[in-house]
Amino acid sequence: MLFGKKPPIITDEKRVDELLSRGVAEVIPGNKALKELLMSGKQLRVKLGIDPTSPNLHLGRSVPLLKLKDFQDLGHQAILIVGDATGVIGDTSDKQSERPMLSQEEVKKNAETYFTQASTLLGDSFERRFNSEWLNKLSFSELGELANQFSVAEFIARDNIRRRLDAGTRVSLRETLYPLMQGYDSVAVKADVEIGGVDQRFNLLAGRTLQEHYNQPPQGVVMTEFPIEGLDGRKMSSSWRNIIAFKDEPSEMFGKVMSVKDELIEKYFRLLTRVPMDDVSVLLSAHPRDAKLSLATELVRMYHGEREAENAKNNFENTFSKGGVPDNVVECTLSQGESLIDALVVSGVVASKTEGRRLLEAGAIKITGSDQKITGANQTIDAGAILRVGKHRFVKIVCN
Repeated sequence: MLFGKKPPIITDEKRVDELLSRGVAEVIPGNKALKELLMSGKQLRVKLGIDPTSPNLHLGRSVPLLKLKDFQDLGHQAILIVGDATGVIGDTSDKQSERPMLSQEEVKKNAETYFTQASTLLGDSFERRFNSEWLNKLSFSELGELANQFSVAEFIARDNIRRRLDAGTRVSLRETLYPLMQGYDSVAVKADVEIGGVDQRFNLLAGRTLQEHYNQPPQGVVMTEFPIEGLDGRKMSSSWRNIIAFKDEPSEMFGKVMSVKDELIEKYFRLLTRVPMDDVSVLLSAHPRDAKLSLATELVRMYHGEREAENAKNNFENTFSKGGVPDNVVECTLSQGESLIDALVVSGVVASKTEGRRLLEAGAIKITGSDQKITGANQTIDAGAILRVGKHRFVKIVCN
C-alpha cells in the first residue's frame, strides 16, 4: 500500500453535490447525512472491492472506480480491495444462476495486473489491499460469529435469490458466505464509506451490520447505477465478449465506442467520463456521430493520453471518410470446416452467434476492396482477406 502526505480536504458544496448525484442510484443513510460528513473536513476512508473474475478491467468496472476517484479528488483516502478470497467464492448478486467456483490459481492470475490497470484512473496514491490478508485468517468460530449476525430469511428475501428459488434453480450454501466476506472487508479496513453497484445492496449493508457488531461506526454506502450496456446492448461482461477493456489499443477502443448504440451516448458520458453535464447537453444537441466522436476521444484520452486519443480519432476519420482500413486490424483464425460466425465469436469481433447471424443476414459482413457481401457462414474466404463487420469493425482472415 502507498501512503504520503495527507492532501487537503475539499468541502466545496457544488463538488460534494456532484459526487453524491452523478451516476449514483442510492445513498445510505441518505444524501443529507453523508453530505454533512463530507462537509465536515474529516478525511474519510473510502473502500471499493473488485473481484478478479477475468484478466481485464472493462468500462463497466470503471463506474465505481470513477466514483472512488471522485472521493479521492476531494482529498479522501481511496482503498481498493482486490478480492482474491471473495473471487474464489463468487458474488451472485446480479446473477440468475450459480456462479462457477474459480480456482485460487485462476483468481491469482487474473489479479496480477488489477492494481496497475486501476492506477490508470486512480494514479498511485491509493491504498492497495488483497482481502485474503484477513479473510484467510478467520477461524470457523469467527465465521460462525459473522454468520450469526444474519438470518436465512434475510438472505432469501433478496429479489434475485427469491426468483431463483421460485424457479427451482439451485442456490448453494457457498453463496451465503459472500456477503459476510464483503462485509468483513469493511471491518478490516475500518471503512467510513463503501462504493458498490446497486445490485450489491445486501452485501453493502452487511458491512454496516458487521461494523456495528465490532463497535465501529457503520459505513456510509454509495450505490452506483448498474449496469453499463456493452457492444451488443446486453450488460457489459467479459463472459459475453462485449466489453471495452482498459487495455484495448487506442484505435480498437475508439472503434468500439463508435459502434455502441446512439441511445447509450448520454449514459456513457454521464457514467464513464467526468465531462461536465452542461457540456454533454451541448454535444448531444448536435449530430449523434459528432457526439460519439467526442465521447470516443475522451475515453481514449482517459486511458491512453491526449496524443493517442488524437491519433485514434484521426485514424478513424481518415479510414471511414476514405473507405480505408484501420492501422490495427484484429486477426481471426478460420479453421477448415469452421463456421465464420464461430470464428468471429472466438476472436471477440462479435459478442455472440446471434449477433453474427444478424449481421450476416443483414449483409453487413463484407470483403473490403471489392465490397462483396458474405452471404453464408460457410462461404470460402481467402487467407489475408479483410472483412468489414458492421460499420466500424474490421478483421483479417488467417486460415489454419
